[in-house]
Amino acid sequence: MDAVNSPTHYRQGEIECIEAIREALGTEGFISYCRGNALKYLWRCEYKGKRTEDLLKAEYYIKAAAVASAHGDSE
Repeated sequence: MDAVNSPTHYRQGEIECIEAIREALGTEGFISYCRGNALKYLWRCEYKGKRTEDLLKAEYYIKAAAVASAHGDSE
């Protein structure tokens, strides 16, 4: 597990938190959630002292939004 892609504190039992959020919000809600998180990490990356980690987290959420969008477009 790593701090960017799958931190252990976000997995309880069989499901990871982001999977539960995706199911709860649906495609459009999940894309908005990901965009908001990406913005948060980009916003704070210069001020928290973990710029590279925050940029990688923003990238993670941008990719998750893109994947959800691609799957949503094909449904």
